[in-house]
Amino acid sequence: MYKSNHLLAAHYNPSQSTSVGQAEAAISMKFSSMEISGGSSVGPGQMTYRRDLPPAHYSMKIENFSLLLESKVDKYDSGAFEAGGYKWSLSLCPNGDKRVNATGFVSFYLAIEETGVLPRGWEVDVNFKLFVYDKIRNTYVVIEDGEGTVRRFHDLKRDWGFSLMISLETFKEPSNGFLVDDSCIFGTEVFVIKPTGKWESLTMIKQPTLNNFTWKINRLSKLTDSFLFSDAFTVGESSWKLKVFPQGNKAENGKLLTIFLELVGASSFSPKRKLYAEYNLRVVDQLNANNRERKVKHWFSSSYPNWGYPNFMPLEDLHQPVKGFVYNDSLIIEAEILIVSKCKVFS
Repeated sequence: MYKSNHLLAAHYNPSQSTSVGQAEAAISMKFSSMEISGGSSVGPGQMTYRRDLPPAHYSMKIENFSLLLESKVDKYDSGAFEAGGYKWSLSLCPNGDKRVNATGFVSFYLAIEETGVLPRGWEVDVNFKLFVYDKIRNTYVVIEDGEGTVRRFHDLKRDWGFSLMISLETFKEPSNGFLVDDSCIFGTEVFVIKPTGKWESLTMIKQPTLNNFTWKINRLSKLTDSFLFSDAFTVGESSWKLKVFPQGNKAENGKLLTIFLELVGASSFSPKRKLYAEYNLRVVDQLNANNRERKVKHWFSSSYPNWGYPNFMPLEDLHQPVKGFVYNDSLIIEAEILIVSKCKVFS
């Protein structure tokens, strides 16, 4: 469950009978955004919201937080942990980051560790989230850069985060749930962005070259096979065949001429691979040039390697001599591919 909030809980009294939703509506605590960069603190606003799930990569619990404050420690660094193939740590400034005069606030950062093993000129692009646990409402406040900003870690910039994450006054207020019984929990999620260089290009090709195929079937009356395949022909970068049931498809009670276009090799496609084609199937009138033509649009796949018309035309019409579809015991079928897709994968 995710609950979006830019202003988070402050004055909720758990002894009152108000609902959690009403409590969150009463929120007034503000998280502010500042980033450390060579002593300056400038950056886009941060976004905050609530969720039930704990941080995926690392959590840090602090007990007796008041004693940590009294120790006047400038910064506490967590142990190193792994995420995205790199080592990281959390840096907490309980009295605020003195580098940017953040007195009165809790400052919280993600830092990259063990950079000595990285190659010269290393850079790591990261989208990360920081977390503070609200024990009263059993939810985590998530703090991240607004607009999904990706941060680049490098040799001169090894930490990113929020110097004015939350005021100490707000953090220490018991009713806010962040510091209960003098203990608190922080955390992070780190998503390293590593471009693989893999991508694909889908092109829809209109009127590809050599896009017409003519198939003449001779001795039509002597054929005994229930269906026939043409020779393979190439259009674009794909190989095709025509499939015809000259005596009619039994599924259509043997009364209709059935014609399909088949993509050769489509049966071995991966489950999600597809190829689009828009095409005309045509029976040629060899006497009157009054061809019978039907248009087809189809995405070919392993599940549907061929497509066409099981009811292209009645066999009764096909065999009428005056109509010229069968002449000298021959039948001419054509396929004209109008549009075909091409997908190319790069790596």
